[in-house]
Amino acid sequence: MDKCRQKQIKIRKYPLCEEVSSIEWEFVNMTDQEEDIINRMHKLVGDRWGLIAGRLPGRKAEEIERFWLMRNSDNFTDKRKEYHRRQKS
Repeated sequence: MDKCRQKQIKIRKYPLCEEVSSIEWEFVNMTDQEEDIINRMHKLVGDRWGLIAGRLPGRKAEEIERFWLMRNSDNFTDKRKEYHRRQKS
């Protein structure tokens, strides 16, 4: 291999992760205080989930993003309603 070709090769630091379909997502439970922090931080910094996760001990960026998508996306309306029905029962 020539030197130009060697520079183009990227080495992955992390192993490839298998993607999980959003249909298989479980609803993420957050406390009222966590929800408030997420909403306020999202207004300030946008979709920077890692930065928001830094303000919530024990929460990962992926959890927060999944919570945000499930809470604010029209695609998950039926799933939210079903989850709340089960909680009331």
